Order: sequence, then structure tokens, then C-alpha cells
Amino acid sequence: MNQRAVAITGMGCISAPGDNLPECIGSLFKGERNFGSPVRFASDNAITYPVFEVADDLASLETRNTPDISRTGRLFLKVAFEAIGDAGLDREFLRSKRVGVCMGTTVGCVMNDRDFYRAYLKGQDPDMADITRFLRSNPAEVVARELDLTGPCQTIANACSSSTDAISVGALWIRSGICDIVLAGGADELSHVAWNGFAALMITDSSPCKPFDRDRKGLNLGEGAAMMVLESEGVRRTRGKGARAFILGSGASCDAYHLTAPHPDGRGLRRALKEAIASSGVETKEIAFVNAHGTGTQDNDRVESGVLNDMLPGVPFLSTKGYTGHTLGAAGAIEAAFTVACLEMGRIPKSAGFTNPDLRLPASPAESEMEIRGSAAVSESLAFGGHNGVLVFGASGGLL
Repeated sequence: MNQRAVAITGMGCISAPGDNLPECIGSLFKGERNFGSPVRFASDNAITYPVFEVADDLASLETRNTPDISRTGRLFLKVAFEAIGDAGLDREFLRSKRVGVCMGTTVGCVMNDRDFYRAYLKGQDPDMADITRFLRSNPAEVVARELDLTGPCQTIANACSSSTDAISVGALWIRSGICDIVLAGGADELSHVAWNGFAALMITDSSPCKPFDRDRKGLNLGEGAAMMVLESEGVRRTRGKGARAFILGSGASCDAYHLTAPHPDGRGLRRALKEAIASSGVETKEIAFVNAHGTGTQDNDRVESGVLNDMLPGVPFLSTKGYTGHTLGAAGAIEAAFTVACLEMGRIPKSAGFTNPDLRLPASPAESEMEIRGSAAVSESLAFGGHNGVLVFGASGGLL
């Protein structure tokens, strides 16, 4: 067993394709794209940019210790219940172990209390219920409080690589012996402010997004959450639990180039990808596919295509954002869960939205569903601020 390998014993996911991970994966392989106009907020924007919203309003989610929390917190709690169920764990067992929670988000719920702030700025005395809800809605704390966990609890806000970084940190807690089990992932709800903000940046497509396509015009926003249960070998073997897959390696870097655009040559992504592969111990020929960040913006897709063509020539890649939209801080975790599920199945869906190859790009994504060969897969995240996060997953723990 590779001493760096960390077992994934359970997963959960909710996003526009489905209310749980099996539903999401089923939708991906059916080619379903569940997008539409925003339902949970109205806008007077001249263009109604499509979004990928979660259908479940989460009103029926049963909790014990979380009475009034944000939608982001409820999204994360829902996938926590799914993931620990998938891992065969219960509350009592979790309370008997050193269990940490590490999750990533960006705006979370902080931008959805506009009525309170407007009233405050007008000199009124608004009800403090919105602020109280915000203060008790730290998503990592929500899960720890609900499950009575007392291990390390951390929320990472590192733009669109937040939950990729959270999974990396969670794996580090297992490797270092800090935790027996870690619940790692990410969550983000749709925000009217973020929706208008991306429109103002002029990187939002007025039609369903088309990652890596010749006619791509930008991204669509989405929402959702995903979680992985990471487990130490000692605990996993004691309870006789098999692993769905393993985290073999990770890498992180910062371009230090621009506030929103990646380095033109992908300098930071190259470094993060090189670090992740080196730390994983896998050879390039073992990598079955790459789940690319693939936003549908001009710069991101150009840079990512170039880096993959140079560093992993011939390795199939795709973007799943054509099915989920860009879920911001949740994107890395959702895509990591999809990566593991596809690795288990031995196949990947087509890259949704891709129809016309861009001759300016050196490589194109999967045009149709395809079988994959190889025992490892890569998931990438590129973020505002030039941050890059990469995870390498393996079907087995690898050899020393």
C-alpha cells in the first residue's frame, strides 16, 4: 500500500443533475442538462443568464441540532448524511472516533441577506434573525454540530478551488494521524450577487455553457454540494470496510499573475499537476482520464487544453460543468465525486456542450461516452487569484 494513499469509503452529492450521487451520475450518462432561469431570486438584468439549480428545496431535511441555517449549510448537511450512509457509518460510531470536518465554499450564504443590509443602510432597525442565521451557518460547523463531532473543523474559502483544497487538507489530517475519519467536501448555493457579478465580468454565457467548444462564450453558475468520507487504514480494516477509491496525491500552486485570469502558459497549473502526479506515484500511462475545470470561458479553456496536451498527451478529458454549471466553492468536490464514480464504472460521459472543435486549441474533450483504461484519474480546479488545485485518485492504494 502506498503510504500516502487515503481511502474513500463513502460519497454524497447533490447538484442540478440529481439529488444524490447515483442520480447525478445517471443524468450525466443520459446527457441530461437541467438548466433554466433562476427560481430562487428575481433579477432586472436585461439578459436572464441560465443557471443550474438544485431542484430539492431541502425543506424536508430532518436535523437534530441545526434549527435555522442557510441553504449552503443544508446542502452540505444533506450530502453528509448520504456520504456517511454510503460508508456504513452511524452517529454513535462517529462520536467514538477522532472525526474532522473540512469543507470548501466561496460566497456561501453571506451574500443572500440583502434585505437586512438595505434596511440597515437606510437607518432602520432590521430583525437580527438573518445575521443570527448567518453566524450559525458555517457549513463545516453545521455538520460537526449536527453529528456531535469534536475533531478539527475547518472551512476553506479559496475561490473555485476551495473544496479541492478541503479534500487535500482532509487527506493530510488522515496521513498525519490527526484524525481517524474526515468528512471532506464543499457546498455553495446560488447567490443573486454572484450571478450579477459574473455577468458584470462579461464571462457568463446567455445560453447553456459550452466548455472547450469553438463557440464558447463563458460559464453558467450552478449550486450544489459533495462530500467524501476519508478513513484511516486502521479504522477501515477494523470494521472490514472496502474502499471505493483512494486519494493518491495532490498538488497546489498559485500563478501570481492576475486577479481573475490564469497565466497564459498555465505556469501554475503545470506546477500543481506535476506535484500531484509526482506525489501520487502513478505513471502517465496509468491515468485513465482527466476531469478538467473546463468553465467555458475563453482563457480557462485555452490554458487548460494546452497544459493537458503538453503534460498528458492523448489522455481523455472532459468537463462536467456542462451538467452542473459552475458551482464555485463546491465545484472541486462535486467533480472529485464524479471522477471517482467514473473511475469505478470504467467509463466517462461526453463533455456536455462540446459540439464544434476549436482549431485554436491543441486538444479537445470527449465528444461521446467512452470506456477508459487505466487505474488512476485526475480532477483539476482553477480559481480566481491564480490558485490551482489538483487531485489524483486511484482504483487501488498502489504499491510501495
